[in-house]
Amino acid sequence: QVQLVESGGGLVQAGGSLRLTCTDSGRTFTRSVMGWFRQAPGKEREFVAAVTWTGGSTNYADSVKGRFTISRDNFQNTVYLQMNNPRVEDTAVYYCAAQGRRYSTVIPATSADYDYWGQGTQVTVSS
Repeated sequence: QVQLVESGGGLVQAGGSLRLTCTDSGRTFTRSVMGWFRQAPGKEREFVAAVTWTGGSTNYADSVKGRFTISRDNFQNTVYLQMNNPRVEDTAVYYCAAQGRRYSTVIPATSADYDYWGQGTQVTVSS
């Protein structure tokens, strides 16, 4: 069964840190590009970061470069998003996503290029 489960969301102060975790409970995506998107109230879902199946290449939105880090542990079937120095504008529901194709070296930044999604986890950054 395909299932992506996010955890680690919550309330964090601006300038603090938070780590989100996405677990691939079905061990389905260990050879796929996986990423994080977010959606704030009244806004469209936007790309945050993604990583190739090896973990060797990453792609970040300009708004989070230098502050957020995506990584993965295929032995643990897990993808992480380390959020350092979060800002109030980072407040959103964060979604884990995975491509259905395997062994891709291209890291897309559009939600249409991802086939599977988690249920989301709320991140609220306070000032």
